[in-house]
Amino acid sequence: MRLILTRHAQEQMDARGIDKEQIKTAIARGSKTPQTDGLVARYTYIRIAYKVTGDEYIIKTVMID
Repeated sequence: MRLILTRHAQEQMDARGIDKEQIKTAIARGSKTPQTDGLVARYTYIRIAYKVTGDEYIIKTVMID
């Protein structure tokens, strides 16, 4: 799984103390909800808004519930 982080997503990761492994886990194991342009994965207390293009996962934002 290749992650591509937007600047916004990287800033949110830094601010919330989330690392790439947690994002990968949330995408792999979390429940998915379709969005207008992508998906939101929810796993434990983390939500990830992302879009899949081929084998790349473009991470748009990282949220904490």
